[in-house]
Amino acid sequence: MRHMGGDVRWEIALAGADVEDLDQQRTLLTVAVRDYDDVDDDEAEEFAEGIDEQLEVVAQWWGVGGLLPEFRQVPRRELTSRDDIEALLRDEGVREMRGLALVLFITGHGIAGPSGSHFLRLPQSVQRRHLATAVRTSDIIAAALDSHVKNVLVIVNACYAGKLDRELTDLVKDIGPERWQRCQLDVLVTCDHNQTVQVRRFPTVLRSVYNRLRTSAGITTEYLSVAEFMAEYERALRTSDRRLHRLRRLVDGSGYEAPSPCLPNPGYRHAKELLGPGERQATTAEHYWLDRATGRTQESDDGWYFRGRKVLNRKVAEFLSPQHQRGVLLVTGSAGSGKSAVVARAVVLSDSRFRADPLFKAAVELTDPEAVPPEGAVTAAVLAHRRNAAQVAGDLLRELGVRPENVGPAEDQVVRWKGQVLDFVRTAGRPITLVIDGLDEALERQRIVHDVLGSLSQFCQPAAAVPGQRQEDDPAVTEPAVRLLIGIRSTRPPLVSEGRAADDDHGLLNELRQVFPTAAVERTDSEDTAADIEEYLYALICAGGHQESARTIAADVAPVLAPSFIDARLAGEQLRQADDPAALAVNAQWQRELRQGIRGLLVQDLRLVEQDEDGIPRDVALSLLRAAAFAQGAGVPWSDIWPQMAGVFLRRKLGREEWDVLIKRLLAGRLSGYLAHDHEDDRVVYRPAHEALTDVLMNADDDLAPGDQPDGGSET
Repeated sequence: MRHMGGDVRWEIALAGADVEDLDQQRTLLTVAVRDYDDVDDDEAEEFAEGIDEQLEVVAQWWGVGGLLPEFRQVPRRELTSRDDIEALLRDEGVREMRGLALVLFITGHGIAGPSGSHFLRLPQSVQRRHLATAVRTSDIIAAALDSHVKNVLVIVNACYAGKLDRELTDLVKDIGPERWQRCQLDVLVTCDHNQTVQVRRFPTVLRSVYNRLRTSAGITTEYLSVAEFMAEYERALRTSDRRLHRLRRLVDGSGYEAPSPCLPNPGYRHAKELLGPGERQATTAEHYWLDRATGRTQESDDGWYFRGRKVLNRKVAEFLSPQHQRGVLLVTGSAGSGKSAVVARAVVLSDSRFRADPLFKAAVELTDPEAVPPEGAVTAAVLAHRRNAAQVAGDLLRELGVRPENVGPAEDQVVRWKGQVLDFVRTAGRPITLVIDGLDEALERQRIVHDVLGSLSQFCQPAAAVPGQRQEDDPAVTEPAVRLLIGIRSTRPPLVSEGRAADDDHGLLNELRQVFPTAAVERTDSEDTAADIEEYLYALICAGGHQESARTIAADVAPVLAPSFIDARLAGEQLRQADDPAALAVNAQWQRELRQGIRGLLVQDLRLVEQDEDGIPRDVALSLLRAAAFAQGAGVPWSDIWPQMAGVFLRRKLGREEWDVLIKRLLAGRLSGYLAHDHEDDRVVYRPAHEALTDVLMNADDDLAPGDQPDGGSET
């Protein structure tokens, strides 16, 4: 009877499983030796407990499931002899193993042989008989590196593991060049050539790295690169430890910056499958559309609070209906008047996955059917905030499911990528709807208008204006057709003449109307805005459990806030968190601050944040918010950068751990609604939730102290 190991095991596996499934398998294999009889009982117990701690944290990290494919963890074995090691490699078919990723973790006592070879000592090893009774560590590593697994990471936490450097340098030369070209192979060790293992140091550091990646590191990629893993590991070491216990990379076969499927990122989280590429409409700010559409004040809130805007929402839904396959609709209004909410509502409600989500299905059912856009009406939606023309064009391509082509140093990215957008429109065989919000906040507004969007004008003309096509033609046209829904801020009060909105102070609305002369314009700061804000406030206050007084409070406060929905959002959050919102609404100080707009509301929250359970000092909160504002771009990453920037504004010193605790409280507390998050360079970044708030925070002459608004203060 043939022994069922090695090739036979994989032949049987292949006979009963899809090859593609095996190729995607991820495996964690631990070779851990813990029970040595030749040491005193206390030392043996300490060592065994340390090995157990190592295996526990390794299992936690590589046991990530749910959002990521789960690692298959090979059951732990008792390893006492050389035969046990060989049986483990044979029974698991390591040398012929296939899959996407293999992580091999080796731990125990190591031996530095006289020849320079490194051995893994076993309980039955005999002194000075290493070749016969111990195991050459490089042989275990070679079984993994020369398998068929696409990505292999070996971590050795054993005494004198640095001795492996010379052995592995020679060993890897025997691995075929094709494997080196197609696979990622890495070996890391925790001990230098003259260091003994500290069994409890490694799990302490690794657990610290795991927790940091889940919180402050803010890395957004599904996998870490080996470089990121090593950098985070070293960051977790105390200064005195870094020379002695840093990770060393003995085999570098992955490319230093390449993400490795062997290193799942504990901080990686998928947004709900509501928004994203392909059929769903996502941007780099995955929560942006949902935040704006629902009017929620916290990301964890699953309520739907925006009310009113019935006429405007119907016009947007009509624009997105099959009867209007071409055209441009500009949604504009003064700062904070809810233009992004109207645009985001259209994006979210057109998404079939959102509409089927139980959390929000009721919101859709309660909405006026005539104000709901058809499913799939929006093809792609992007946020132009702090984006240049090339970035906006690239974002559009990615949301259309097209990969932006590589551009040479002498080529213009905008020209190449807008050409790809045009090619997509011409060959789509269906009308395409593109949504651009925050155009007034873009870095290259004119170029985005004229080069990126202007190139689509030929496809945006109403059907009657397209030569050879009649208005009554079948709506299922095959000719290229584009609808553009654009959200921009205009700073003048609403003036209407012959059904057209007045020019805005910056001329952006004017430019859009010149490029798209048939564009329709709808404003969000009309006379009935106060009534809509009253409904919004009513919904927020009711969510706080104050239904009895909610209507009266909302009616009294709304006229003061109109037309600013951003002010209403912040005021509504203060009211619903208050023990007695009716008393707060008539408080003289609160009313004075309310009339200062977003500045006054921020002053109030900065005062309250110190009083909250798990609150934070006012000066720390303000310094963190100011750092996010001055970061510009997409925002500031947490990591080491946010504390360093905030420290510039704080007139006292805090330790790194203190900063991390306080940032965590900020993001979980009442001030979290003042921040939006995005990602840039594979890091989560934070910025003020609205440009009006950015303006307030960047006013260096205003210390945001309670009292009258200073000269130069910002009102919304």
